[in-house]
Amino acid sequence: MRELLRKRILFFGGKGGVGKTTCASAMALAAAKEGKRVLLVSTDPAHSTSDIFEKRFDRDEREVYPGLMGIELDASLEARRYVDKAKAEITRMFSHAVAKEAERQIDLASAMPGVEEVALFDRMSDLIIDRFDAYDLLIFDTAPTGHTLRLLRMPELVSSWIAALSRRRRALLSLNQDIDRVRLAPEAVDPDEDPILRTLDQRREKLEQVRARLMQHNFTGFVLVVIPERLPIEETARAAEILRESNVNVCGIVVNRVLPDDLEGGFYQARRKQEQVYVDEIRRRFSAYPLTWIPQFETDVYGLESLERVRSGLLR
Repeated sequence: MRELLRKRILFFGGKGGVGKTTCASAMALAAAKEGKRVLLVSTDPAHSTSDIFEKRFDRDEREVYPGLMGIELDASLEARRYVDKAKAEITRMFSHAVAKEAERQIDLASAMPGVEEVALFDRMSDLIIDRFDAYDLLIFDTAPTGHTLRLLRMPELVSSWIAALSRRRRALLSLNQDIDRVRLAPEAVDPDEDPILRTLDQRREKLEQVRARLMQHNFTGFVLVVIPERLPIEETARAAEILRESNVNVCGIVVNRVLPDDLEGGFYQARRKQEQVYVDEIRRRFSAYPLTWIPQFETDVYGLESLERVRSGLLR
């Protein structure tokens, strides 16, 4: 896991409740202790990062440890911000009558499923592009696996949508009809000067930058966190396969909450025997990936002292 400190962007993901936030936080702490400038970003609605560090995170960057800045992104808040930004752009580009109708359509669309995910990805993209040079390492503590995989597929999906909009807009402009009659920015007949196409092109370029960063294996890595139980193992296997097919670099798997070897008692022995079956399966099914084993602690991971124990386990 020490090799991960050489990355520029890390994502921590896995099934809900396996300890993604703990591992992401421990890695962020480890990087900060190595003298790196680190930004830890939580996109998980549970937002446990504030609890672990015992310091309040916000939607804006805030120092939670020397050299370590933290952000907790609220999807609903980001969605409102995203919609307000879209309305402002429409007001700038269109006449009052057209903008008013467009705003009504945006309000209707904002209630549809998926808007929060788009808005959340938009904010993550801003961080990946605009804050990349400000930090040595960006760490994203992500939501449960399915949600995370949808976010990582967002560049491809939104790029296709933008490409379709651009083609339609260019087709309308090329008709050389009465642009005022179709209520589409009559002052911008020339495609090279059209503000709508210019905005779409800027969005497309930004998405291409984000996608390039996500696919650069030397820069970016995805760490999957699993516990030795049946359902997390199956979900992790599916996630690893999907990430591999998407050319996202799975650079490590953390096996969390492994029972220690030196306990006694009938209940413990039974649990340990069952766990060993899953441990062997993890070794077999994930042999292609670096594996790191974190023991089950006797107390919850809460505060820097217990987080330090996880950090030591990750880097040993």
